[in-house]
Amino acid sequence: MTALFPNVAETRQVTVRVSVSYLPEQSEPARGRWFWAYHVRIENDGSTAVQLLTRHWIITDGRGARHAVEGEGVVGEQPVIAPGASFDYVSGCPLATPTGRMEGSYHMIAEDGSTFDVAIPRFALVAPAVGA
Repeated sequence: MTALFPNVAETRQVTVRVSVSYLPEQSEPARGRWFWAYHVRIENDGSTAVQLLTRHWIITDGRGARHAVEGEGVVGEQPVIAPGASFDYVSGCPLATPTGRMEGSYHMIAEDGSTFDVAIPRFALVAPAVGA
């Protein structure tokens, strides 16, 4: 599991795992555009269901410029994750630099009505060097 999802964070028995892939076919370095796909797996290791309500991302490019992205759910869903279950999704991130990073949090609600934030681990966005 660690090799497939090298970036991991755990908060209140909810584990967020992320893997990232550079997509050369969607990137245009000559035009200052690099693109990555990231695969997120959210695992509920607790004893009650949780629902993902909102997301908060901080995207930092290679020049240090930060961009915050907030919204309801992920990929158009606000998934309910049962105890012992997981939810996977894939999304993408374009940058104007060949390197950067992403991190953030999900705002969740538990079955008892309590809300809490779950950390999304920081992960690097790195395009391979030309000719590498």
